[in-house]
Amino acid sequence: MTPAELYATLEATWPPAAHRRIGPWTIRDGRGGGKRVSAATAEAEWTPEDLPGAEAAMAALGQPALFMLRAGEEALDAALEQRGYRIVDPVTAYAAPVTALAAEPPSGMAAFPHWPPLGIVRDLWSEGGIGPERVAVMERVAVPKCCLLGRQDDRPSGAAFVAIHGRDAMLHALEVTPSLRRLGSANNMLRRAACWAQDHGATRFSLVVTSANLPARALYASLGLQVVGQYHYRMK
Repeated sequence: MTPAELYATLEATWPPAAHRRIGPWTIRDGRGGGKRVSAATAEAEWTPEDLPGAEAAMAALGQPALFMLRAGEEALDAALEQRGYRIVDPVTAYAAPVTALAAEPPSGMAAFPHWPPLGIVRDLWSEGGIGPERVAVMERVAVPKCCLLGRQDDRPSGAAFVAIHGRDAMLHALEVTPSLRRLGSANNMLRRAACWAQDHGATRFSLVVTSANLPARALYASLGLQVVGQYHYRMK
């Protein structure tokens, strides 16, 4: 998965409410949906004199000054550091062939793909800090999508969201209720998501995770997902 494919899949499967170009920047209106849908990115050659325009545009939206730093953007990273921006939430991206994850599907009772999200799925997300603003991100996704309800020991155990851009499926908003973690529910939801993606024409399965989330990263590595990129944010 190339960096360009990664960023295009991110944008299509977790989109901002709106975006517009201001000078060399894309400015995103996230409406409370998190950093991914609120961060500005550089789309053309820039100079330090262009930064105040981006900052003003984000302030006009009621958002903090926030930039996503992608592969090859070391000069922008350094310029932002000089302006007092700090690094927040380094992210690691993973991907694998869909067939690798779908080869061993979980039992039919372990995870249920569906859309729109059931009330219990919304509740599970809410308990994990994924509130209505992030559910609104999922609702405006315009590509094939579904959410999943995980079950463990005959109890609702977790929720996740997956969408497909071209041939790339991407998982988001994976949440397992704390009392039922480390029992296989995340594994089951990932595999069921891959089966759903395969049925809908995807050939590659991907996700992004905060680099500090070592338990999740260990799970993804154990399933054969490979690191395909990193990015981070800087916030003033």
